[in-house]
Amino acid sequence: MRNPLRRGTAAAAVAASLTFLTLTAAPAQAAVSADHAGMTWTVAAKGADGTVRVSSDAVTNPYQGDTPASATLSVLCLRITGAAVPTGVTPDFYAGWARGTVAATPPVRGTTLTSRAVADNLCVQYYGAGWRMAEFHDGRYGPGLESSGGWSFWAYGYVPEGARLWTAVDDQIANPWN
Repeated sequence: MRNPLRRGTAAAAVAASLTFLTLTAAPAQAAVSADHAGMTWTVAAKGADGTVRVSSDAVTNPYQGDTPASATLSVLCLRITGAAVPTGVTPDFYAGWARGTVAATPPVRGTTLTSRAVADNLCVQYYGAGWRMAEFHDGRYGPGLESSGGWSFWAYGYVPEGARLWTAVDDQIANPWN
């Protein structure tokens, strides 16, 4: 009977090396896990004057994310223009005024959003300079709109109703890239 350990071939040496490396190597880090979740928002209301209120809802989880990064959704983009609060919008902590315009990108897989900069650049790619990914705290309220709220905001623009949208949250780990 032949002893398999005495093969003496290059293939046997490579196989032994690979077995050793498999047993001793540290696991590789994944760039963005498809299992990780990102936070999403949707359209809550539309105004007659071209305004839209984008918002969290019962699905949204701003603390751990609510949608797997493997999902393909549009990115909610915002361009702050300094627009004054329109008639009919009364900004408060939970529904501020974003001072600009929102739009949605074509759908992208969350795993491609490897950082906030990547998401911001996607908005620039589709809409131009000054656009970036919208963030949970973009709604402003109070005298001179100096206070920042959360959970939703009003802006001008169009976002498809019924769609879930990747939306950033800067102070939590609920982004597709976290």
